[in-house]
Amino acid sequence: MRPPTPDFRHPGALLDLPTQHRIPLTWLLANAGGSLRYRTYRDLAPPGFATPDLIEAAHLAVTESKTAQILVKKQKDTGIWGGNLLGLAVSAPLGIKDVGTIPQYRRLIQLGWPHAGRPFKLADRVLYRLLSRDEDPWLLFEFQKIAKSDPPTELWAREVIREGAAAALAEAGFVEDPRLRGAAHKIANAVSQFLRSPTAEKPFVKAGQSLVLHPEAHPPSWYSVAMIAAMPSIQRERAGFTERLGHYLAQPAPKKNFSILIGKRTVKPQHLLLGDPIESDAKGYPKDLPLSLYYIELLARMGALAWAPGATRVLARLLQDCDERGVWRPKNLRTQPRAGSKITYHYYPLHPESKTAEDRELDVTFRLALIAKLLGWTLDYS
Repeated sequence: MRPPTPDFRHPGALLDLPTQHRIPLTWLLANAGGSLRYRTYRDLAPPGFATPDLIEAAHLAVTESKTAQILVKKQKDTGIWGGNLLGLAVSAPLGIKDVGTIPQYRRLIQLGWPHAGRPFKLADRVLYRLLSRDEDPWLLFEFQKIAKSDPPTELWAREVIREGAAAALAEAGFVEDPRLRGAAHKIANAVSQFLRSPTAEKPFVKAGQSLVLHPEAHPPSWYSVAMIAAMPSIQRERAGFTERLGHYLAQPAPKKNFSILIGKRTVKPQHLLLGDPIESDAKGYPKDLPLSLYYIELLARMGALAWAPGATRVLARLLQDCDERGVWRPKNLRTQPRAGSKITYHYYPLHPESKTAEDRELDVTFRLALIAKLLGWTLDYS
């Protein structure tokens, strides 16, 4: 069902989104590969639509898919991928040669791999050690060398690693585990203190000719926001904090280039979120579609999308390209939308691109349907 045409003349204003959406179940199941087919049954289909045996068969098919098999084969018996924890791409300074454990673990979740499987069991042991504040130098992985020569870097690295581990475990469904809940509250405390402080308004300071993050600032990160988005109990228990965070994430992110000063080193802040990172053109179309969908989904899971005019505007624009069945079908789509940021490595795409138009449309169609369901819209099915 096509929503009414939004007015893009006032980009700062909140737009009225539709309150209903048509999910193209038949189309998704006919065209999707293993992961999206299983997730369509699990995340989108109404109760009773498919038999338990059919859902189980779709789940098993995920483990037989080429995409998932390639990922699983890269894991070592230690539970580690790529010899590192947070790597999203090759990095010579950190000695990273492949994508690391936390993004690979999170991608396996997105692909729908059964959590009782061996890959998760191996990795869970490591992730829980990271939460436990175990000071074993081995757990620093890619940060071992620089932490040894620069102690402040070790403290910073362990904080970022714990946030990443907490996000991964929360997304894996361990939301009531007391170890994760304890870590989540500590992470939320640090972010809450930042949101209440003057540094939230002025997060940067000068360091010579460079702009750096204030040394006392602890803004939200992609990891901490993903963790909170995956933990409804934390959202309920800390409703005031969740609302403050949502309003903070609704404001446009600063466009200034800055670094994080850690001891004697400067670090690129690719993991931080100082506001809405979505950039769009005059018509509301996002420059990085996968990043936009991911951010919108996080806000939807937190109940915070209504406060974010930029994200709302982009969602309204994307919905305009859905046909009467609910299939996202923009004009002149010649290739699958490309991710501009490595942050969405775990999230997109779930369906490998090939030569058909349907292959190019599947991921976005699925995500828009999932967002509509998360927002509590009235759903019908085609």
